[in-house]
Amino acid sequence: MYYLGIDLGGTNIAAGIVNDDYQIIKKKSVPTLAHRDGKEIMKDMGKLCLDLISEAGLTLKDIAYAGIATPGTANSETGVVEYANNLPFKNFPIADLLKEYTGIEKVYIENDANAAAKAEALAGAARGAKFSVMITLGTGLGGGIVLDGKVYSGFNFAGAELGHVVIEKDGKQCTCGRRGCWETYSSATGLTNMTKEAVLQARKEGRKTKIEELIGGNIDNCNARVAFTAKKMGDELGAEIVDRYISYLACGIANMINIFQPNVLSIGGGVCNEKDYLLVPLKEKIFAETYNKDSKKCTEIKIAELGNDAGIVGAAVLGL
Repeated sequence: MYYLGIDLGGTNIAAGIVNDDYQIIKKKSVPTLAHRDGKEIMKDMGKLCLDLISEAGLTLKDIAYAGIATPGTANSETGVVEYANNLPFKNFPIADLLKEYTGIEKVYIENDANAAAKAEALAGAARGAKFSVMITLGTGLGGGIVLDGKVYSGFNFAGAELGHVVIEKDGKQCTCGRRGCWETYSSATGLTNMTKEAVLQARKEGRKTKIEELIGGNIDNCNARVAFTAKKMGDELGAEIVDRYISYLACGIANMINIFQPNVLSIGGGVCNEKDYLLVPLKEKIFAETYNKDSKKCTEIKIAELGNDAGIVGAAVLGL
């Protein structure tokens, strides 16, 4: 049998057919066009799925079930997205609508970050781990927790909003309404903002930095890469920004380890392309702060392996 995994994002809907070895044999995507009515989005999702099955040379009888990884609060018992802030979904029955538009009898749903965490636990960096945590460093900071092989989402399916634990009391304003959230400091957006602030301050002080060359003197060209690139070029300010960023990231990860004590904590997102420039100093800072740092058994810190396919694979394994 095959499993249909759908990664519903604010920009694109990606779908893939996954086999028993967690491999994607074919995938396809269409724009979400999230400004539209929810039913219009679901009709496009249904057509995408049927087209994909046909192009793979399969029929509905070959598909054991479909899974949807969606932003927001996804009630996995009812198949309803209770709320998603970047999609027009409020108490919206996406599982039933996909059944209606495709004829697929079984449809599972889960929050996208939770689904990605399950994918890493079954087929990625945390493969074989009984307890694992995954965080993703992107526009925000997403997270997912797998305990004893099962996704943890709390009593109300809104659990594992790891990016919204506070690591700086009364700190920077977060989009969620709180101040000092981990997401505000450790997401790729947080690193970009940190870099902009440092460059503007350097200009005031007349301090020279190679970051100015990398951004062509335009502060809007700052991104999550330039501080790391500047550090590699021997730039003092770049090194300071990277060190500050890694310190915040390590603080949050140490908190996660102290709470959950996972076998593996995996990190995904574009910032991970820095590899050892990120991972080596990050591990040093993490294990200086974890409660069980002297134990013979410590959490492994790893780079997530599935990349952009984590949502599809995670959705496809929701029924397993």
